[in-house]
Parts: sequence; C-alpha cells; structure tokens
Amino acid sequence: MAKIVNLSEAASLAIHSMVLIAKSKTHINVNRLSEDIGASRNHLAKIMQQLVKYGYLKSVRGPNGGFVLNMPADEITILDIYEAIEGKISIHDCPLDRQICPFGKCLMSGVVKDVTMQFKDYFKQHTLKDFLNN
Repeated sequence: MAKIVNLSEAASLAIHSMVLIAKSKTHINVNRLSEDIGASRNHLAKIMQQLVKYGYLKSVRGPNGGFVLNMPADEITILDIYEAIEGKISIHDCPLDRQICPFGKCLMSGVVKDVTMQFKDYFKQHTLKDFLNN
C-alpha cells in the first residue's frame, strides 16, 4: 500500500529507542532494545552509534552496560533525533526541487512544502520528555 508520508525505518527506530532509553532508570543494551521494538539487532546498533556520535547518547561497555541519555530528555527534540539519522530537513517550493517549472503554477499547490513544514514544526516542538508518560 502506498504512503504519501513515509518515515524511514531507521528514523522510526531511533525515535522509539530514544524514548525507551529516556524512560529507563538503568542502561539499556541493544539486545533489549531490539527485542522491545522488534528490530534487527545489527541495524539498531548502527543507529545507536550514530546517536552516540551526535552526543545524544552515551554508550557504556560491560555486563551492566548499554545506552543512557547524554543530556536531559527535555533538551532533545524529535527533530534532533530525526536529523541525526536522516540529515537536515530541507524545505523547497518544488517537490522535485526544480528551478524551472513547465507549468505556471505548481500542480501540488505547495502541499508538499506545507506538510514538510508541519512535520518539521511538530518534531521541533516535541522533546523526549513529552513522551515519558506514554
């Protein structure tokens, strides 16, 4: 089934994992995370390392190791997490990012730009803390 809006698996796993880590009172290892969210351990490990690289997580080695937030949950937005995985969201007038359009007016009437801005605003306005009671 086709989707108009699609969030990549990597971005979705990153967001869900970060919420689980923020909720946890102890370190969570990648094995537990992958079981909890039903993801490939190897794929999730790569995503977690990207979040460590960006400074959102701290990785602790050892038998009681795992991941913990590297900053308070109210300082990490969903947009931060998304962009750490997917790169910066760019907003263009043309859904095809073309400079010249053969039509006088965009056939999409700016809806792609509007939806992108709505998602970006939503992701920017919500931090991990907003999801801790869910």
